[in-house]
Amino acid sequence: MSLTISSSRLIATFMVLLLLLSSGFSSPSSSTLRSIHQRYHLDNHNYKDALTKSILFFEGQRSGKLPPNQRMTWRSNSGLSDGSALNVDLVGGYYDAGDNMKFGFPMAFTTTMLSWSLIEFGDLMNSELPNAEDAVRWGTDFLLKATSHPDTIYVQVGDPNMDHACWERPEDMDTPRSVFKVDNNNPGSDIAGEVAAALAAASIVFRKCDPSYSNLLLQRAITVFTFADKYRGPYSAGLKPEVCPFYCSYSGYQDELLWGAAWLHKATSNPTYLSYVQANGRNLGADEFDNMFSWDNKHVGARILLSKEFLIQNVKALEEYKEHADSFICSVIPGAPFSSSQYTPGGLLFKMSGSNMQYVTSTSFLLLTYAKYLTSARTVVYCGGSVVTPARLRSIAKNQVDYLLGDNPLKMSYMVGYGSKYPHRIHHRGSSLPSVAAHPTKIQCHDGFSMFNSQSPNPNDLTGAVVGGPDQNDQFPDERSDYQRSEPATYINAPLVGALAYLARPFGQV
Repeated sequence: MSLTISSSRLIATFMVLLLLLSSGFSSPSSSTLRSIHQRYHLDNHNYKDALTKSILFFEGQRSGKLPPNQRMTWRSNSGLSDGSALNVDLVGGYYDAGDNMKFGFPMAFTTTMLSWSLIEFGDLMNSELPNAEDAVRWGTDFLLKATSHPDTIYVQVGDPNMDHACWERPEDMDTPRSVFKVDNNNPGSDIAGEVAAALAAASIVFRKCDPSYSNLLLQRAITVFTFADKYRGPYSAGLKPEVCPFYCSYSGYQDELLWGAAWLHKATSNPTYLSYVQANGRNLGADEFDNMFSWDNKHVGARILLSKEFLIQNVKALEEYKEHADSFICSVIPGAPFSSSQYTPGGLLFKMSGSNMQYVTSTSFLLLTYAKYLTSARTVVYCGGSVVTPARLRSIAKNQVDYLLGDNPLKMSYMVGYGSKYPHRIHHRGSSLPSVAAHPTKIQCHDGFSMFNSQSPNPNDLTGAVVGGPDQNDQFPDERSDYQRSEPATYINAPLVGALAYLARPFGQV
């Protein structure tokens, strides 16, 4: 996986500002950005095709025994003894990115965002809805296994340093499948809060189509959240050598407690969780300013989610979350009085030099979701003296997705398999090495580096994978070694699924 976040939010924000200032570009005006997008606009995009491929990608990331209806057919079974190091069944789940690791923190966030995508826009997915539900279930099935023992969560399978020292297919991996956990003696409120959020959100997805499974997810979410809140502490404190610098909890665990409570409030309608949010919100950072939403920092997502209760159900106790959500919206509006977001010369939202596209997809999803809430409430956002309508939010989100799909200076789609020009040398072990069917002989740990170092295109297209994306100057070298720009990740795709479902809707449907 890419090292995408610095050691603290404050340092991260400072470094980004330095980078942007030294690069000589700043937040453009609204009209300037519209002009940029018009300059690079291609023919109308096939959002339905992009949606199909964005969901298919998750099949390429599957670990475990693959089902008979597996569509990414160059993949085979892998990790069939995962968990045996501690005598537990941890087979299944997702590899997070281009390696063969199962990191629980980003996997849980991926599952939450896939679920939220279905909750908000699943009714627009049509024939893709069953595939999207399968993608959610592949994640939740693993999370149920990882939380099967009381006051314990198995949070990681694999030794990241040993894994990253090899370039081998997941089907061949022979590096240690070490298992790491949090429990009451070594807490992990951050990952536990995210797992609770994922299970609660997924329970809503399956409420009508599989009520018994939905109830299982919800009851487990309640149990896991209780554990998260009772035994407080960041999981990276006790597992620093194993999870850092890969998926350290840089933002702390407070955001995940608020996020988890917000999802349990939505999933249960139990007043206990609304009371929890009211009593603990401020101490958990509810009123801190954040303008990034990612696998590490959930504050903005929690604000958008909770604001719906005020906007649509008129829950007065949550009015401040609408105000905080508006502050985030104003921070990303080009040219708005309080805008603090930067854009590349080609018009792409730019937050970080590593895996920047994750912020593009997560922000686009939030803009479309908030636009939906605002439309239902028949209201707008006020940014100083500027009025920002739901239509404006949808336009910004659409422009960002269009850039990702090819409306950019390089005329390149950053989704593998979409369009005529897309990355061919992505930083991904399984994609870059011949499949087991094509090359049945095992490829040893270091033997794969000959392919890693070659300029040949990957033999297997990881269809639908969205890579980290271009740099702050819209440049993209398409080099396998450039993990910051060429590596895909599940948490890049997960929010994009919802955004594409909206954009693929029948004409005229809001």
